[in-house]
Amino acid sequence: MPDLQSALAVLATAAADCVEATPAASTVSDDALLAFQRELAASTRLLETAAASLAAEIAHRSRRELGYQGLAQKRGVRTAEALVQTVTGASSATARRLVRVGTLVAHNAGRYEPSAEPWLSDILAAAGRGALSGEAVDAIRSGLGAPSDTLSTDALADAARRLLAQAVQVTVEKLAALAREARDDLDAAGVAAREQELRERRYLRLFPQADGMTRIVGLLDPESAAVVTAAVDAATSPRRGGPRFVDDDEVARAERIVNDERTTEQLALDALVELVDVATRGESAHIVGARRPEVKVLVTQSDLTNGVGVGRIEGQTAAISIPSVERLGCDGGMVPILFRRDGAVLDLGRRERRHSAPQRTMIAARDGGCLAPGCDRPPSWTEVHHIIPWSHGGKTSVNDGVLLCRHHHMLMHNNGWEIRRTGSEYWLYPPPGVSGLSRLPGVPGDPSSGEPVLLRSKSALAGRLRRAS
Repeated sequence: MPDLQSALAVLATAAADCVEATPAASTVSDDALLAFQRELAASTRLLETAAASLAAEIAHRSRRELGYQGLAQKRGVRTAEALVQTVTGASSATARRLVRVGTLVAHNAGRYEPSAEPWLSDILAAAGRGALSGEAVDAIRSGLGAPSDTLSTDALADAARRLLAQAVQVTVEKLAALAREARDDLDAAGVAAREQELRERRYLRLFPQADGMTRIVGLLDPESAAVVTAAVDAATSPRRGGPRFVDDDEVARAERIVNDERTTEQLALDALVELVDVATRGESAHIVGARRPEVKVLVTQSDLTNGVGVGRIEGQTAAISIPSVERLGCDGGMVPILFRRDGAVLDLGRRERRHSAPQRTMIAARDGGCLAPGCDRPPSWTEVHHIIPWSHGGKTSVNDGVLLCRHHHMLMHNNGWEIRRTGSEYWLYPPPGVSGLSRLPGVPGDPSSGEPVLLRSKSALAGRLRRAS
């Protein structure tokens, strides 16, 4: 048996040589480049096998029955996985996989007793030779599951051998899907139970970060994922090579999405937020309570009056601009809490500041959707914008409220655009010093023109009336 310390010294030298040699890959042929990548991946699997074997020994020396005399406890950490993570600098997920797979391989090879999961013996033997990655082992193991009253160990072992033959030809994600399919084929009666098991693992957590952003972490069961994925895909598919359209309206919509200045990921998030916002506008008591949840925004009266300063959203650490305070005050379900300079609460906004359901119905019938030129958001996807800010004496009326989707509503407030009413007509004015609608993302226009633009209703009936006149 080779000496481990000597082997590691040779390995370090070889690895350094590989790193030094890789810049020369720019001169090799395509076939050679792919061959090098394949060979390096094979060597990486061998190294992972060695790392997993050592991780298994660390876990064995840290096993529970050793108590505080266990290796991990003596080094001041609680678990073997934490010790492996500390030593290697790997992620917690990688450390757990090294311990898990390494321990399974060691049990299968007879290093520790008893042998574990015998139906995976061929899979674990391949991993022990470095022919199969730890990720692939996890994919097969998780997808196949364990024997049951209706599924024998031998049947699972046969399925595992078939998957092993396919493992070198497919990605880990595809291998995991094939393993789940194999289990479903062998154990159709257990599909409902596995479906419920996945559903019970679903979760969503929101983590406020130090920089003011909030990180979303969660798992979607297949049914939930299908609903969310379909909605997000519909909003972003033109960016990701989605289907080509024949209908003129669909072609125009696809072009707007492709030309939108937001990234695909930003479009996806905005679509998800809009979906939640739309849902909470309806009869959502069974989801969020008796009424739409309100956002509380703290702001001083002087900042709000002068239009300069900051507001704070209750429960969030990041400040928001006064234009954002104004936008939320339009139709965002916000309760504004105003303060004097001495810190005393001056006023508490009223829910009546928001347009009532009958008012919104009338505005929706008049505007037919987001009034921004070129926007196709229907009324159900919009917010009511006060063309005169409520903090400046604006009225919560039908005449002084117009429909804007969340995206264009934010642009109005945050970029300084204005909508003014002349009789029954609504005009879009650019901010001072800005020429043309080309400066408003998603809105077409002549860059050389600084003139206001008449906003046309998207209502089919309004269009008929215009044509009749």
